[in-house]
Amino acid sequence: MAIARDSLPAGERLRIAETFLSLQGEALAAGLPTFFVRLTGCPLRCQYCDTDYAFHGGHWRVIDDVVAAARASGAPAVCVTGGEPLVQPACFGLMTALCDAGFDVSLETSGAYAIGRVDERVVRVVDIKTPGSGEVARNLWDNIAELRATDVVKFVICDRNDFDWANGIVATHGLTERCTVFYSPSHDELSPTRLADWLVASPQRVRLQLQLHKYLWSDGPGR
Repeated sequence: MAIARDSLPAGERLRIAETFLSLQGEALAAGLPTFFVRLTGCPLRCQYCDTDYAFHGGHWRVIDDVVAAARASGAPAVCVTGGEPLVQPACFGLMTALCDAGFDVSLETSGAYAIGRVDERVVRVVDIKTPGSGEVARNLWDNIAELRATDVVKFVICDRNDFDWANGIVATHGLTERCTVFYSPSHDELSPTRLADWLVASPQRVRLQLQLHKYLWSDGPGR
């Protein structure tokens, strides 16, 4: 149920671009039926972004309403995504409320905002922006120290330069010793087969990730 913007404090309201039930297309829970909560707003402008429709618009909703919608979906898991969900103060309370309600909760974040306040029960899927994204300067490197074994780091690879750069970051920061690391080809920009070949020849213990939803449905990034 949509609400008026000023009817609640900022910590209790969220601007939601959309909610929907689908299969998780990425990371450790790929293939699992998941209820997605896409928050409005993102200050980054990655050149390959496929959710720019979430930069603006949406409706204000309260946390309890979102939790109720997740329950009604029947899905065991909830993914909080965007946009950049951590831009909104109430995102932290939403994730805690979803965990308290018994859901397996994941967060998809750009890596440009601090993840330390996120409820420890949440699986944090953190992008590290490559040079090819156009937003490499936005990486918040302090987040690396916050990573847990249950978290995921994702690199979207646009070309060979991105691949070599990502390998250097993985090695320098010992990322595969901290959590699971995925390399994902930029859709329609880098052949998955080419990235797979590079990975086979690489010493890094990282995983290839394809965006499952883009192969199952062609009418949108999430459905």
